Amino acid sequence: MLGIKSINIHNLSSWVEQSKTQATQGKVIERIPQLAIVNPNRFAVHISCEPGENYSLGDTACVFPFMSVIKPFSLLYLLEYYGVKQVLQWVGVKSSDAPFNSLVQLIADNGYPRNPMINSGAITLADKLPGKDGNECTQLFCEWLNKLADTQLYIDANILASVRVSRSRINIDITNYLYEAGHLNNIELSLDVYEQICCISGTVEDLAKLGKVLACKSEVIKNQHRQIVNAVMLTCGLYEASAEYAVKIGLPIKSGIGGGLVAIIPNHGAIASYSPALDIVGNPVAGLALMETLSQSLQLSIFS
Repeated sequence: MLGIKSINIHNLSSWVEQSKTQATQGKVIERIPQLAIVNPNRFAVHISCEPGENYSLGDTACVFPFMSVIKPFSLLYLLEYYGVKQVLQWVGVKSSDAPFNSLVQLIADNGYPRNPMINSGAITLADKLPGKDGNECTQLFCEWLNKLADTQLYIDANILASVRVSRSRINIDITNYLYEAGHLNNIELSLDVYEQICCISGTVEDLAKLGKVLACKSEVIKNQHRQIVNAVMLTCGLYEASAEYAVKIGLPIKSGIGGGLVAIIPNHGAIASYSPALDIVGNPVAGLALMETLSQSLQLSIFS
């Protein structure tokens, strides 16, 4: 019987080397100065299995900003804090065939964020994080994650400064439109919290530990909340490429422009990778190549 537990380090090493060659097909994000100078050939993977086996290969000491990979966990946080009914009034769960920062999509939807994995939805949810100001909102969230998953996450001040100095014009426009449509309480707070949570940083091991929270039942997180987050990741986590990879990989996955990628194997564990070269959609090329190889070789798809 195949599955994540049937993996061995020799096969993993071979698959990693094969996937790393795909990095030449992508390029690092250029808009954020600190990310524009990262070596596009870096690669790391960490597989965290239930009940406790782990596999790590590559540049595993690299610390990187999670960027949009944090979005499933802010959704989980708010589901735990406010409940399903309230959170789904703030943001939808429909997939989108437009880019993750599409203002056109938001306008077409009359200002209602289509899902929490794209910028409009994540900015809306950032506005709802508990705390008296942006710093406290972010700090409370980061502390919750560290306690929940036994991670060492922190907000990278250098990356945050780099994000702020090159603040996305389209994100400002999205935030203003959300406010005008009545979906935000505070323009500056929501954008500030969004930028801060995107700069929460860690290693691939930290990211895999977070993923395992979504993969495995626990007494801490409500099962319904995990199911919702995983379902939205499957249909929306890779933006307009989500449906394509639901067919190719068949796992809930979330990507980030910092190079992070996390795949959830329900009831079995999580796979996290770091590969900063991105495709035109904004997904890590080498990381996705590895996830596809692992899924097909080990029959990991939830539809298997």
